[in-house]
Amino acid sequence: MSMDVYLKKMEDELRLRRYSPKTIQSYTSCVGEYLRAKGKDFEKVDIDFIKKFLLAKVDKGVSAQTTNQSLQAINFFCWNVLGYQGKIDIKFAKTPGKLPIVLSHDEIQAILKAIINKKHNLMVALAYAGGLRVSEVVDMRIKDINLAELTIHIKGAKGNKDRITILPEKLIENINQLIANRDFNDYTFASERGGKLTTRTAQMIFEKALKKAGIQKDATFHCLRHSFATHLLENGVDVRYVQELLGHANIRTTQIYTKVTNPMLRNIKSPL
Repeated sequence: MSMDVYLKKMEDELRLRRYSPKTIQSYTSCVGEYLRAKGKDFEKVDIDFIKKFLLAKVDKGVSAQTTNQSLQAINFFCWNVLGYQGKIDIKFAKTPGKLPIVLSHDEIQAILKAIINKKHNLMVALAYAGGLRVSEVVDMRIKDINLAELTIHIKGAKGNKDRITILPEKLIENINQLIANRDFNDYTFASERGGKLTTRTAQMIFEKALKKAGIQKDATFHCLRHSFATHLLENGVDVRYVQELLGHANIRTTQIYTKVTNPMLRNIKSPL
């Protein structure tokens, strides 16, 4: 079979398992690169070749995260497309233990103050208030918001999981103004051209506001989610509840935020 046939089989298997469009694109791209490097005998699983392929990436200075994604995609291809039954004994690369970038309460307010457009302002405020990913914000529909219970139903999030998160009472009036006389199936933050805003548009709105607010941190839209989690922990919310609100499968993922909220560290004075 040709490489294109294998890639189509790969895409079909990913779609059957309800992987997100972004993951499908990433995985098929990784496997396409792997098959082009292989050149022939696509149906054979050569562990030594896979190792050499990944080592070539390391030698080029590719990040550990990207190398790991290639390995995950190749594993999926071998097991689910080729039907390989053996063990692919290749360890994942160790990724750097970077701490999340967190914005302070004052910085969040400065960012919101810098966004004049009411719809865009509400979008950023809601992302922070509910700990939402940028994709979850643009995919949100009016029917997903429950103003009576102050909750947002996030549907088909990362890992195709649903979850419930919170929204503050202070945003009710602004939300009502935005959704007035609109169909409940509409996207909450609809594009002026119809449909939903793109994730890139949302990111650009945040980046422009960050710059306008004069904040020097290397922050992205996703840092609103980091800040949500950190501020909840600072307010004494149990890490298990934060885990549920963020939709983390493993509590260890949530516990990374405890490293930037430790009050004992803040009370220690430098000996200088």
